[in-house]
Amino acid sequence: MLWDIDHTLIATRGVGREIFADAFEKVTGTPMREQATVDGMTEPVIFHGTAQLHGITSDRTMFDEFARHSTELHRLRAHDLRERGHALPGAAAALATLAAMDDIVQSVVTGNIRAVAETKLQVFGLDTHIWFPYGGYGDDHDDRAELVRTAIARTRAATGAHVALADILLIGDTPAARAAGVPVLAVATGRTPAADLAEAGATATISDLRDLSPLRDLLH
Repeated sequence: MLWDIDHTLIATRGVGREIFADAFEKVTGTPMREQATVDGMTEPVIFHGTAQLHGITSDRTMFDEFARHSTELHRLRAHDLRERGHALPGAAAALATLAAMDDIVQSVVTGNIRAVAETKLQVFGLDTHIWFPYGGYGDDHDDRAELVRTAIARTRAATGAHVALADILLIGDTPAARAAGVPVLAVATGRTPAADLAEAGATATISDLRDLSPLRDLLH
């Protein structure tokens, strides 16, 4: 079971964008006037795209410095995340329900770098059932689909189990989730309407995580 994070499990209500802008300015020396498209994108892609919008040529070394600042700022602003953001309805219950099922391992596939992903879920108490070492993160690869393959490879290596694409269920809020070729439960808690998620090829679509019946159906 692989979870997306932003707009699937949590909402930062603008704090994430503020942190991105602060880290961007620390690295480039340029205040962020606008941000590249974020939905379904990995953090390196968002950073490089935002740099281009400001006429800045960036490289991996620059992104790595950005990632360090972003990690530190997320930790320093944990209180703001907690006060202004929130776990999305049903998120905690869904994680706990899956944790109680046999043979289910939960991790994440997210455009966030791993350290930020861990902080975000810890802030909202959603980290208990997540096996972070099995996940795929923005600091692993620019391509979202590759993050799913990375997560599968890590799970195989750690458990010794044969994990096929059909054994994976990805839960996310953007059409990008379908690119990896695994079953997808799309959650319409982000910016993409349920009809668009279904049209993009989601295996099933729900309005939010309080409706777990389609999830149970996909697991049987």
